[in-house]
Amino acid sequence: MKIGVLLHGNGVYDGTEIQEAVFTLLALAELGAEAICLAPNIAQHHVVNHLTGEEMPESRNVLVESARIARGDIRDLATITSDELDGLVMPGGFGTAKNLTKWASEGPQGAILEPIKRLILDLIQQRKPIVGLCMSPTTLAKALEGSSISAQLTVGTDQESSPYDIAAISAGVRSLGQETIMKTVREICVDSENRIITAPCYMMEASILEVRANIKQAIEQMMLFFETTEHTA
Repeated sequence: MKIGVLLHGNGVYDGTEIQEAVFTLLALAELGAEAICLAPNIAQHHVVNHLTGEEMPESRNVLVESARIARGDIRDLATITSDELDGLVMPGGFGTAKNLTKWASEGPQGAILEPIKRLILDLIQQRKPIVGLCMSPTTLAKALEGSSISAQLTVGTDQESSPYDIAAISAGVRSLGQETIMKTVREICVDSENRIITAPCYMMEASILEVRANIKQAIEQMMLFFETTEHTA
Protein backbone atom coordinates (compact mmCIF):
# COMPACT_ATOMS: atom_id res chain seq x y z
CA MET A 1 0.00 0.00 0.00
CA LYS A 2 1.67 3.22 -1.19
CA ILE A 3 0.20 6.42 0.18
CA GLY A 4 1.34 9.84 -0.98
CA VAL A 5 1.90 12.48 1.71
CA LEU A 6 1.65 15.91 0.13
CA LEU A 7 3.96 18.42 1.83
CA HIS A 8 4.21 22.15 1.11
CA GLY A 9 7.09 23.52 3.14
CA ASN A 10 8.39 23.16 6.67
CA GLY A 11 6.54 24.95 9.46
CA VAL A 12 2.93 25.86 10.18
CA TYR A 13 2.99 29.56 9.23
CA ASP A 14 4.53 29.25 5.78
CA GLY A 15 4.52 25.53 5.01
CA THR A 16 3.42 22.16 6.37
CA GLU A 17 2.24 21.77 9.96
CA ILE A 18 5.09 19.57 11.17
CA GLN A 19 3.25 17.73 13.93
CA GLU A 20 0.41 16.86 11.58
CA ALA A 21 2.89 15.58 9.00
CA VAL A 22 4.77 13.45 11.53
CA PHE A 23 1.56 12.03 13.00
CA THR A 24 0.47 11.18 9.45
CA LEU A 25 3.70 9.31 8.75
CA LEU A 26 3.43 7.53 12.10
CA ALA A 27 -0.18 6.47 11.57
CA LEU A 28 0.58 5.14 8.09
CA ALA A 29 3.58 3.16 9.38
CA GLU A 30 1.54 1.72 12.24
CA LEU A 31 -1.00 0.39 9.74
CA GLY A 32 1.64 -1.09 7.45
CA ALA A 33 1.41 1.45 4.62
CA GLU A 34 4.39 2.88 2.75
CA ALA A 35 4.46 6.67 2.77
CA ILE A 36 5.72 8.46 -0.32
CA CYS A 37 6.40 12.09 0.52
CA LEU A 38 6.01 14.55 -2.34
CA ALA A 39 6.07 18.32 -2.80
CA PRO A 40 6.15 20.82 -5.66
CA ASN A 41 9.52 22.20 -6.70
CA ILE A 42 8.55 25.88 -6.44
CA ALA A 43 9.43 28.97 -4.44
CA GLN A 44 7.55 29.52 -1.19
CA HIS A 45 5.02 32.34 -1.06
CA HIS A 46 7.12 33.87 1.71
CA VAL A 47 9.18 32.89 4.76
CA VAL A 48 7.89 33.48 8.28
CA ASN A 49 9.96 33.71 11.46
CA HIS A 50 8.15 31.15 13.62
CA LEU A 51 9.45 32.79 16.79
CA THR A 52 8.11 36.30 16.10
CA GLY A 53 5.52 35.72 13.35
CA GLU A 54 7.23 38.32 11.16
CA GLU A 55 8.00 37.87 7.49
CA MET A 56 11.69 37.33 6.74
CA PRO A 57 13.59 38.94 3.82
CA GLU A 58 14.60 35.69 2.14
CA SER A 59 13.27 33.04 -0.19
CA ARG A 60 13.05 29.27 0.17
CA ASN A 61 12.06 26.34 -2.01
CA VAL A 62 9.00 24.26 -1.09
CA LEU A 63 10.54 20.92 -2.11
CA VAL A 64 13.82 21.62 -0.29
CA GLU A 65 12.02 22.71 2.88
CA SER A 66 9.63 19.75 2.75
CA ALA A 67 12.62 17.42 2.52
CA ARG A 68 13.45 18.38 6.12
CA ILE A 69 10.28 16.64 7.30
CA ALA A 70 10.80 13.67 4.99
CA ARG A 71 14.44 13.25 6.09
CA GLY A 72 15.45 13.76 2.47
CA ASP A 73 13.30 10.93 1.12
CA ILE A 74 10.90 12.91 -1.03
CA ARG A 75 9.69 13.09 -4.62
CA ASP A 76 9.24 16.13 -6.80
CA LEU A 77 5.50 16.36 -7.48
CA ALA A 78 6.25 16.75 -11.20
CA THR A 79 7.75 13.23 -11.31
CA ILE A 80 4.81 11.33 -9.80
CA THR A 81 1.47 10.21 -11.20
CA SER A 82 -1.69 8.92 -9.57
CA ASP A 83 -0.93 5.43 -10.92
CA GLU A 84 1.98 5.19 -8.47
CA LEU A 85 -0.23 5.87 -5.45
CA ASP A 86 -3.01 3.97 -3.70
CA GLY A 87 -4.14 7.08 -1.83
CA LEU A 88 -3.11 10.53 -0.65
CA VAL A 89 -2.88 12.32 2.71
CA MET A 90 -2.67 16.11 2.84
CA PRO A 91 -1.40 17.51 6.17
CA GLY A 92 -2.33 21.08 7.01
CA GLY A 93 -0.41 24.24 7.70
CA PHE A 94 -0.60 27.63 5.99
CA GLY A 95 1.52 26.31 3.13
CA THR A 96 -1.51 24.58 1.66
CA ALA A 97 -3.20 28.01 1.34
CA LYS A 98 -0.03 29.91 0.38
CA ASN A 99 2.06 27.55 -1.73
CA LEU A 100 -0.44 25.06 -3.19
CA THR A 101 -3.21 27.63 -3.63
CA LYS A 102 -3.54 31.39 -3.18
CA TRP A 103 -6.41 31.08 -0.70
CA ALA A 104 -4.51 32.92 2.06
CA SER A 105 -3.90 36.01 -0.07
CA GLU A 106 -6.76 35.93 -2.58
CA GLY A 107 -9.50 33.92 -0.86
CA PRO A 108 -11.49 31.07 -2.40
CA GLN A 109 -11.11 32.51 -5.91
CA GLY A 110 -7.30 32.33 -5.76
CA ALA A 111 -5.52 29.93 -8.10
CA ILE A 112 -4.42 26.37 -7.38
CA LEU A 113 -1.29 24.74 -8.78
CA GLU A 114 -2.40 22.77 -11.81
CA PRO A 115 -0.39 19.60 -10.94
CA ILE A 116 -2.07 19.51 -7.52
CA LYS A 117 -5.52 19.83 -9.08
CA ARG A 118 -4.75 17.14 -11.65
CA LEU A 119 -3.40 14.67 -9.06
CA ILE A 120 -6.43 15.08 -6.79
CA LEU A 121 -8.95 14.71 -9.64
CA ASP A 122 -7.12 11.67 -11.03
CA LEU A 123 -7.11 9.95 -7.65
CA ILE A 124 -10.82 10.57 -7.12
CA GLN A 125 -11.60 9.31 -10.61
CA GLN A 126 -9.63 6.15 -9.84
CA ARG A 127 -11.58 5.68 -6.56
CA LYS A 128 -8.43 6.10 -4.47
CA PRO A 129 -9.03 7.63 -1.02
CA ILE A 130 -7.81 11.08 0.00
CA VAL A 131 -7.38 12.43 3.53
CA GLY A 132 -7.38 16.21 4.00
CA LEU A 133 -6.23 17.50 7.38
CA CYS A 134 -6.65 20.93 8.99
CA MET A 135 -6.68 23.64 6.26
CA SER A 136 -6.09 21.16 3.41
CA PRO A 137 -9.82 20.73 2.64
CA THR A 138 -9.66 24.22 1.12
CA THR A 139 -7.14 22.87 -1.40
CA LEU A 140 -9.44 19.92 -2.06
CA ALA A 141 -12.30 22.36 -2.67
CA LYS A 142 -10.18 24.32 -5.14
CA ALA A 143 -9.21 21.14 -6.96
CA LEU A 144 -12.87 20.12 -7.28
CA GLU A 145 -14.01 23.57 -8.42
CA GLY A 146 -15.63 23.36 -11.84
CA SER A 147 -15.82 19.57 -11.79
CA SER A 148 -18.96 17.47 -11.47
CA ILE A 149 -17.86 16.38 -7.98
CA SER A 150 -19.52 17.83 -4.90
CA ALA A 151 -17.77 16.56 -1.79
CA GLN A 152 -18.54 16.72 1.91
CA LEU A 153 -15.64 18.45 3.70
CA THR A 154 -14.88 19.83 7.15
CA VAL A 155 -12.47 22.46 8.43
CA GLY A 156 -13.84 22.21 11.97
CA THR A 157 -16.82 23.66 13.80
CA ASP A 158 -17.87 27.14 14.81
CA GLN A 159 -19.45 25.71 17.97
CA GLU A 160 -16.11 25.20 19.76
CA SER A 161 -12.98 27.32 20.23
CA SER A 162 -10.80 27.88 17.18
CA PRO A 163 -7.98 30.31 16.36
CA TYR A 164 -9.56 30.76 12.92
CA ASP A 165 -12.86 31.93 11.46
CA ILE A 166 -14.36 28.51 10.76
CA ALA A 167 -17.66 29.95 9.55
CA ALA A 168 -15.94 32.17 6.96
CA ILE A 169 -13.62 29.43 5.72
CA SER A 170 -16.56 27.03 5.47
CA ALA A 171 -18.47 29.63 3.47
CA GLY A 172 -15.49 29.88 1.11
CA VAL A 173 -15.51 26.12 0.61
CA ARG A 174 -19.24 26.23 -0.15
CA SER A 175 -18.69 29.02 -2.68
CA LEU A 176 -16.64 26.52 -4.68
CA GLY A 177 -19.54 24.09 -4.90
CA GLN A 178 -18.65 21.84 -1.97
CA GLU A 179 -20.64 20.94 1.14
CA THR A 180 -19.26 21.71 4.59
CA ILE A 181 -19.95 19.63 7.67
CA MET A 182 -19.20 20.98 11.14
CA LYS A 183 -16.95 18.56 13.03
CA THR A 184 -14.99 18.81 16.27
CA VAL A 185 -11.36 17.74 16.70
CA ARG A 186 -12.76 14.50 18.09
CA GLU A 187 -14.53 13.72 14.83
CA ILE A 188 -13.85 13.19 11.14
CA CYS A 189 -15.97 13.86 8.07
CA VAL A 190 -16.35 10.83 5.80
CA ASP A 191 -17.54 11.29 2.24
CA SER A 192 -18.02 7.66 1.27
CA GLU A 193 -19.17 8.42 -2.28
CA ASN A 194 -15.97 10.25 -3.20
CA ARG A 195 -13.72 8.45 -0.69
CA ILE A 196 -12.60 11.70 0.92
CA ILE A 197 -11.91 11.93 4.65
CA THR A 198 -11.31 15.29 6.31
CA ALA A 199 -10.35 16.10 9.90
CA PRO A 200 -10.08 19.47 11.71
CA CYS A 201 -6.84 18.88 13.66
CA TYR A 202 -5.21 22.23 14.53
CA MET A 203 -8.01 24.25 12.93
CA MET A 204 -9.50 23.88 16.40
CA GLU A 205 -8.04 24.75 19.79
CA ALA A 206 -6.60 21.29 20.38
CA SER A 207 -3.92 19.50 22.34
CA ILE A 208 -1.20 17.50 20.66
CA LEU A 209 -2.89 14.33 21.92
CA GLU A 210 -6.21 15.34 20.36
CA VAL A 211 -4.55 16.07 17.03
CA ARG A 212 -2.70 12.76 17.08
CA ALA A 213 -5.97 10.92 17.77
CA ASN A 214 -7.83 12.86 15.07
CA ILE A 215 -5.23 11.99 12.43
CA LYS A 216 -5.10 8.34 13.47
CA GLN A 217 -8.90 8.22 13.20
CA ALA A 218 -8.74 9.61 9.66
CA ILE A 219 -5.98 7.24 8.51
CA GLU A 220 -7.80 4.25 9.98
CA GLN A 221 -10.90 5.25 8.00
CA MET A 222 -8.76 5.44 4.87
CA MET A 223 -7.67 1.85 5.44
CA LEU A 224 -11.30 0.78 5.82
CA PHE A 225 -11.92 2.05 2.30
CA PHE A 226 -9.22 -0.33 1.04
CA GLU A 227 -10.89 -3.24 2.84
CA THR A 228 -14.20 -2.34 1.20
CA THR A 229 -12.51 -2.29 -2.22
CA GLU A 230 -11.01 -5.74 -1.66
CA HIS A 231 -14.34 -7.22 -0.58
CA THR A 232 -16.19 -5.81 -3.59
CA ALA A 233 -13.53 -6.54 -6.20
